[in-house]
Amino acid sequence: MTTNSWVAALLDFDRDRDVFLAPQWDGPGARLFGGLIAAQSLGAAGATVDPDKHPQSLHAYFVRGGQHGVDVELQVERTRDGRSFDTRRVTARQQGKVILEMIASFQIDEPGADWFPPRTPSVALDDAVPKNPDLDVVDRFELRCNPDDDSPFAVPPFWIRTRDPIEDDPLIRACTLTYMSDLGPVPAARPPGTPVAENIGYAASLDHSVWFHRPFVPHAWHRYEVDSLGNSHSRGLVAGGLYDTSGSLIANTAQQALWRL
Repeated sequence: MTTNSWVAALLDFDRDRDVFLAPQWDGPGARLFGGLIAAQSLGAAGATVDPDKHPQSLHAYFVRGGQHGVDVELQVERTRDGRSFDTRRVTARQQGKVILEMIASFQIDEPGADWFPPRTPSVALDDAVPKNPDLDVVDRFELRCNPDDDSPFAVPPFWIRTRDPIEDDPLIRACTLTYMSDLGPVPAARPPGTPVAENIGYAASLDHSVWFHRPFVPHAWHRYEVDSLGNSHSRGLVAGGLYDTSGSLIANTAQQALWRL
């Protein structure tokens, strides 16, 4: 008997044409994890495209915080179907209120140049140390962080992998990467000199983008590098790269986070 992974369970929607009802878990805190809703939105979008077209990129805006244990309705708009690319828009609602807007693009596999700028690891896997932040959103992942990261979070750069295997399905694995990619950008976007500690002001993701480049194996170690690009108007902008153990660039990310101190 085959048991679905936790990611596949999150994508087990009730569907009425292009409207999907996403299962939610009860959890602590006031807000749903943004990476969870982004992953489910990508999964709903992907369910409306040809299986030969795989996630190419997504761009999401977190409009308001979601609540634990409340159904999320995902409405997919078929913006365009092309020979090579399909485009979808997803609106996520809870109790009739919009909590996320996403545009996602899907592409068939095409031959072409395969190049990326190499990046020296900011922390080597052998030098990183295991860490278990007291955060439910990371319970299904193993983390290895810089030895000097004594924060209650996981501050990039760090190494990460799922504790359990994930199905060999491009959409499910892209959704896993989307979930994972929202771990780290907010603390990386904090203003310089701000302590990385709980109850230091108010922080939240505002928008988030992912570009998918190469096949992703979630239960293998990957290095997440996230660079701060600047702060203004209580916003911090960061750009990230996810690399496998060979140094190949698997995906790029970008996020703006709100920091009110």
